[in-house]
Amino acid sequence: MKNLLFLIPFMLLSCTQNIKTADDNQDETSTGSDPHSFANPKENVVTHLDLTLAVDFTKQQLNGLAVWTIKHVTKSDEIIFDTQGLTIEKVTLDTDTAEVFFALGDQVKILGQALSIPIKPETKKVNIYYSTSKNAKALQWLNAQQTAGKKQPFLLTQSEAILARSWIPTQDSPGIRFTYNATVTVPKDLMALMSAENPTNKNAEGKYHFEQKNAIPSYLMALAVGDITFKAIDKRTGVYAEPEMLDKVAYEFADMGKMVNAAEKIYGDYRWGRYDVLVLPPSFPFGGMENPMLTFATPTVIAGDRSLVSLVAHELAHSWSGNLVTNATWNDFWLNEGFTVYFERRIIETLYGKEEAKMQEVLGYHSLMENIKELGNKNPDTRLKVDFTGRDPDDGVSDIAYEKGYFFLKTIENAVGREKFDAFLKDYFNRHAFKSIDNDTFLDELNVLLIKGDDKVKKQIDSYAWVYQPGLPKEFIAPLSPVFSKIDTLVQNLLTTKNTLGLSKVLKSTNEKLYFINKLPDNLDPELMVSLDTEFNFTNSTNAEVQCAWYVMAIKTKYAVAYPAMRKFLVTVGRRKFLMPLYKEMIKTPEGKKLAQDIYKTARPNYHSVAYNSLDGLLK
Repeated sequence: MKNLLFLIPFMLLSCTQNIKTADDNQDETSTGSDPHSFANPKENVVTHLDLTLAVDFTKQQLNGLAVWTIKHVTKSDEIIFDTQGLTIEKVTLDTDTAEVFFALGDQVKILGQALSIPIKPETKKVNIYYSTSKNAKALQWLNAQQTAGKKQPFLLTQSEAILARSWIPTQDSPGIRFTYNATVTVPKDLMALMSAENPTNKNAEGKYHFEQKNAIPSYLMALAVGDITFKAIDKRTGVYAEPEMLDKVAYEFADMGKMVNAAEKIYGDYRWGRYDVLVLPPSFPFGGMENPMLTFATPTVIAGDRSLVSLVAHELAHSWSGNLVTNATWNDFWLNEGFTVYFERRIIETLYGKEEAKMQEVLGYHSLMENIKELGNKNPDTRLKVDFTGRDPDDGVSDIAYEKGYFFLKTIENAVGREKFDAFLKDYFNRHAFKSIDNDTFLDELNVLLIKGDDKVKKQIDSYAWVYQPGLPKEFIAPLSPVFSKIDTLVQNLLTTKNTLGLSKVLKSTNEKLYFINKLPDNLDPELMVSLDTEFNFTNSTNAEVQCAWYVMAIKTKYAVAYPAMRKFLVTVGRRKFLMPLYKEMIKTPEGKKLAQDIYKTARPNYHSVAYNSLDGLLK
């Protein structure tokens, strides 16, 4: 998953033949029932949005007009939208300026409120005038001190999974797609960007126009406003960042163009035009968010040595798995993330070699096993096909969807061969382009188009065990890396000899360091912690992945020397991937919980709602 003064209606642009409209692409899946949406797409469904926004940093508010073009599926006289915390000022239909009745339903925990609007058979457009709440969950308003430049404020959105409804009245289901145009007015010294065709320079007016020609679901709606600059990587890729970060970001992501080329060779054309990355301030709660044409990325991947660029490969892969072919509901989340991890590692293998991809696979496996251990290997949430009805789908953001999904697809590849599997997936992306798909449809196609009645292959794959059973299938064999096997020996020698000298010359890559730290025993001798820190300077590392792993180890061994650096890290960085393991480890002891609560008191204002909603209950 990811993150304006007066309203001026703007003219609708006619669609060209190349535009993938929602009307062209809605299918039975995309208009199905979604337990996380009030919308009634089987009766009336949106196909296009014309959005006008005014960004008010003083009030921390968006003032908006959402003009929705709708399609009548039946003769129903009502259309229903999802909202959360929005103030609906008025509603009109088509070009009529007369206000029409609307009703907001009861507040439902997690889901917000249904917005019901009566319509006529001839109604083509619904115009909703609204403003956002200061506490809108998708919006994070940063003051100047929370940015790299320390001079200008910053606004970012995070709409995945069901937070788009907190800044746009929308039919907030991944199975409902629409095209959009937008006009956004911001303070004149700031730039606005969206998940659409974007500017590369600020303009004098502070008014920006956007167009997204391909139909997308609402969770891919994105907006960022700040002191932002641009630098091209090649003809169709580039990076956005605050001026102070731009050169570092451009250096780190120099291989973006190569990644797009590599991806296209595997699964076909990149269909979104440009691929750019915006590096946000450190409070962004995820590593990256695959907003179409403009990935939002955390600055924690800027390590200075291009060692964490697999994140870019992951978000780029979403341009096929997720953005192009989307999970129909959040109960099918693995179809987005499992496919994307698989594709990401194929890109990494192409550019950086099989061993690099294998190391990431092994690290992913260990992370998955930790996740299963934490949840319990019989917990239904460790199935790929989950049921988050009545729960926040954001709870599905775990290694189950990502890594178990990956290993299921890897199992299919091993059973049928890479060549056949690639042909199947390339056809899958083409057939379902700009549509949504559910779990059962994928499994049906797997059986009909790939397994084709071969009982031996069917047994090898064992889809039922992977998708509908908790934990991992009994027949699954854990992956191994020759590089990591050598590190296992190094760790054993270290525990025997207590000698750390020269290790930093042996363990050079991020993957090697992460594996090494994670293989250290929880009761490691405190003197060895000191020696390792002297050898590697882990406490003051500039690599966020290494920092997190080391700080977890420091908590386990009560290596207090690292605590000041850990505190600074937790106060500065908002990426949930790093926050959760550190806070969870601290609260295991009374003194640790006290430390965690003390740090959290200072850090919480810097976190996005996605992060603090996960942490509030943990740190009571």
